[in-house]
Amino acid sequence: MHVPQKGYLPQRQYAAHNSDVDDEEQEEVQECDEEKQDEDEVTLWPQSYRQSIDAYSFLTPPKLSILSPASLTRSFLSSSAGKRSYLQDDEEKDLKSQLLSAQEQDQATSTDTTTLVERKPSIVTIAHGFPREPQDEGCGFTQALLNGMNVLAGVGILTTPYAVKQGGWIGLVLLFSLAVICCYTGIILRKCLESRPGLKTYPDIGQAAFGSIGRLIISIVLYVELYACCVEFLILEGDNLSVLFPGTQLSLFGYTLDSHKLFAILAALFILPTVWLRNLHLLSYVSAGGVVASLIVVFTVFWVGAVDGIGFHETGKFIDIAGLPVSLGLYGFCYSGHAVFPNIYTSMKNKSRYNRVLTISFVLCAGLFGAVAAMGYKMFGDKTRSQVTLNMPKEFVASKIALWTIVINPFTKYALTITPVALSLEELLPINSSRFQQHLASIVIRTLLVASTVVVAISVPFFGFVMAFIGSFLSMAVSLILPCACYMRIRGSKLSLMELTLGIGIMLVGIVCAVGGTLSSLDAIIKQLKN
Repeated sequence: MHVPQKGYLPQRQYAAHNSDVDDEEQEEVQECDEEKQDEDEVTLWPQSYRQSIDAYSFLTPPKLSILSPASLTRSFLSSSAGKRSYLQDDEEKDLKSQLLSAQEQDQATSTDTTTLVERKPSIVTIAHGFPREPQDEGCGFTQALLNGMNVLAGVGILTTPYAVKQGGWIGLVLLFSLAVICCYTGIILRKCLESRPGLKTYPDIGQAAFGSIGRLIISIVLYVELYACCVEFLILEGDNLSVLFPGTQLSLFGYTLDSHKLFAILAALFILPTVWLRNLHLLSYVSAGGVVASLIVVFTVFWVGAVDGIGFHETGKFIDIAGLPVSLGLYGFCYSGHAVFPNIYTSMKNKSRYNRVLTISFVLCAGLFGAVAAMGYKMFGDKTRSQVTLNMPKEFVASKIALWTIVINPFTKYALTITPVALSLEELLPINSSRFQQHLASIVIRTLLVASTVVVAISVPFFGFVMAFIGSFLSMAVSLILPCACYMRIRGSKLSLMELTLGIGIMLVGIVCAVGGTLSSLDAIIKQLKN
């Protein structure tokens, strides 16, 4: 089962089977064919990425039949599925054309090129294994803005005071500077998507830039980042539930589980059924609570400091060179939404407003991050812990509201985060297995994924340092390095001097932050494990 690279087969098929495409478009198609005629055919993995990541657009959520993989997996794995859909579509058109009058047929064959181009996206979708009808409506400006904020406003906000503790007050400058850079690279992804037809997702961009290897590398990095976020969710559950129920433990067969490990395991058991859900429609709506949760954190931190009497008296240090790499890694995690930005762009009704949506999303979220960072560090100073909620005195009502808000949030986001990883693995299942085997394999894969995140979470239960590692090793690549590398590769000699300078500069910044943050966070994790 092989399909040509680049994901442009639908356009070429369309041009080949329709005589009313003008000469100019045929020449472009031939040039695209010639560019790839010497490359080997490879399987486009993953094909499930777009539909699974679309679940983050909670206001226009997809319906995923997760535990019915007989049809889902076959469509992902079989290149002939798309071809059959395409041929059936042609047969229906031929049948309709026989019923048309001669005058209507003449009008149909005189369809202009603009109409053909507009119809191409629906065919691309079919060839990618998702036979969906073209949608005339998309997300409006407000919907897209909420989607963008929901992607950015995650659990990273809890660590911003700790990031200031690690790097000093200078970290706030870095926080806002990184927001500007990440917003720019998000706009670069749009330019990559618009560089040629058929590009819909981040892996598509990687393939357009570097072929099948680029698609594979970017997909793996994105999936590892999603998996690591699920590990963080379980560490988060263990830490915050331990504060709510201190001293809880369980002795079993001579082995004692402390409160952190016990609550991480219990949280995974409660989350597991949501990972098995056949339809993520409801969860994608509930996960919109990410924005609400962030607002609650800001409000409760302010309330505890200003009203409950903690005060904002700590001065802190201006800069700490030794902790600065970890601080940058934590800030990088806060802005790691680039995996979803292409999906937000393609879902918008008016795509020309994407830049404004992205800019406002970054401005608002950076403001939330900065507010919590400044208030938290002023309240707790050098005693600031990896999550600001762990510092807040539990006897205060505001503290309990913050803690329970943070505890509930991962229950809605874990399944949405791990599902793309699970679907990508289910694509690798043999397509000749029975429906029951497919169903059983799907359950086993998802259960093993959840179990593995539990093992990692209880083995390395250091929320702040694990987040810094993710932000440095993965998020810097996804948010800074890869967007610039792909854009420069796609544009080639058409790059302006300004674009080239900015691209190289951002890539160097990303590489320095990635290397420094990864080494520093790993060193801190090893020291914690020894202790």
